[in-house]
Amino acid sequence: MSNETTNLNIKLPEPTLRRLPWYLAYLKLLKDKGEEYVSSTQISKEINVDASQIAKDLSFINISGKTRVGYEVDSLVTVLEDFLGFTSSHRAFILGAGSLGAALLHDNGLDQFGLQIIAAFDVSPAKIGTVINGIPVYDVRDLAKYSKSLDVNIGILTVPVDKAQSVADQVIESGIKAIWNFTPFRIRVPKHIVVQNTSIYAHLAVMFNRLKCNHK
Repeated sequence: MSNETTNLNIKLPEPTLRRLPWYLAYLKLLKDKGEEYVSSTQISKEINVDASQIAKDLSFINISGKTRVGYEVDSLVTVLEDFLGFTSSHRAFILGAGSLGAALLHDNGLDQFGLQIIAAFDVSPAKIGTVINGIPVYDVRDLAKYSKSLDVNIGILTVPVDKAQSVADQVIESGIKAIWNFTPFRIRVPKHIVVQNTSIYAHLAVMFNRLKCNHK
């Protein structure tokens, strides 16, 4: 594999960014099995993405395979983890300590991908002052204070849909630069704020529709 320096600031097309973790997950399985090399054709067979597309995606981050050998698994895992930000620590707050927020607080696997949730915020007196999986829950009115003192740059939005925009506004006012939005509401933010929408309900709608269409 090429040893060219990887530019971590490359702005990749979103479809490519969504595929890179698929490649990484498969490569880590190969690494655990002691495999040294893998071809784009092998990756293609396992994750159902065209081999030429895989090669193109990897070329965006200056990764190229060796003729008749393929990609070096260990090096490719390292480069992908670095590029995707999984080896860095990104500090985050949970906004909304209800059922979904609490589930994320219990997800210790997020640490493996560089996401460190260090606090949660809520409006409920029953939740404020409690600790969930070792993580404290604070009053949302204190968000700005903790955001500055704890140097957090990601807010994870798990509030009820009718509170999504107002809480997002609070998050932005507190100085946080990125929002991972788990609500089905499309929040409005300034251009400099990064937003990733992950609506469980939207994915359910797609799945239900495909099930219905495929079984007519």
